[in-house]
Amino acid sequence: MHPELFEIPILHVTVKSYGFMMVVGFLAAVTVIRYLSRHFTKDPQHITNAALYALIAGVIGARAFFVIHYYDQFRGNWGGLFAIWNGGLELLGGVVAAIAVILAYIRYHKLPMRHYLDVLAIGLTAALMFGRIGCFLNGCCYGKPANLPWAVRFPYGSFAYDSQVKPDIKRGRLTPHLHLPDAFFGYTDERGDYVPGLKPFKYLTPSQQEEVLHGAYRCMPVHPTQLYASIGAAILGLILYGVWRRSQKAEIAGRHRFLTQPGATFSVMFLLYGIMRFSLEMVRDDNPFEIAGLTVSQILGLGLSVLGVVLVLVFWRIKPEKLPPAA
Repeated sequence: MHPELFEIPILHVTVKSYGFMMVVGFLAAVTVIRYLSRHFTKDPQHITNAALYALIAGVIGARAFFVIHYYDQFRGNWGGLFAIWNGGLELLGGVVAAIAVILAYIRYHKLPMRHYLDVLAIGLTAALMFGRIGCFLNGCCYGKPANLPWAVRFPYGSFAYDSQVKPDIKRGRLTPHLHLPDAFFGYTDERGDYVPGLKPFKYLTPSQQEEVLHGAYRCMPVHPTQLYASIGAAILGLILYGVWRRSQKAEIAGRHRFLTQPGATFSVMFLLYGIMRFSLEMVRDDNPFEIAGLTVSQILGLGLSVLGVVLVLVFWRIKPEKLPPAA
């Protein structure tokens, strides 16, 4: 866990890991999309323009999804709705918003939608791969306690630690994973106000610090779900690239078989990502259960998979787009 990467000298501005990796993911996605679309677009600038709109929409969507997910945190604190510099973005909401804006852009400019969507799907996996590394560095999107060789421990005061030492009624957990003595809770801050929550590390006694660093009260090892998601995004990207290459060969031959028509790659992305996200939620330990014991992300994952199947069938039945002449 490394939520802050570095501080910019003179300006004294701290660069956050999550935001930095989001930017890296954005640049990676744009690079991939521009490269793959070079054979059918006459104006690569469309990629850059759409990407910039998508970036803005992605941040808004990621924040909106987080606020909806954790609405109770913002009751009576409406100013906090916009304080994204304090953290609180959900990658899935950003992806959905970005795709919606890109669809609108493609339609407005009358571009070959299905061809653009196919390369967009591959680019999005690059963004997801780096974005989830940002989640790991930030410590959010953490997993359930696990006894596995590759399980990771987050530090005292992290999101995972804070979750482990408290009950979580919304996840059906009536007792904490880690039973911490009362002496670790409650402190008086610099303003003289009493805070009932977990003490910051600097307020702990030397013996307490030793216990949370190396003793019985250190964070329990958990599934590195952020890395699972990052690796999953990389594998998904390779699968989609294979589907796309097969589609390109069918385009050249003039014979489209099942899952080779324009739009197939985009459809498969929804189908497989929905399954992947639903499965990952089973080993995550942060999102509350909402309906029928499922999290919002699991419900959305199911919806994405169903949408993927529908799109596969729709794109199979409608007439394929023809590639415009190369620039």
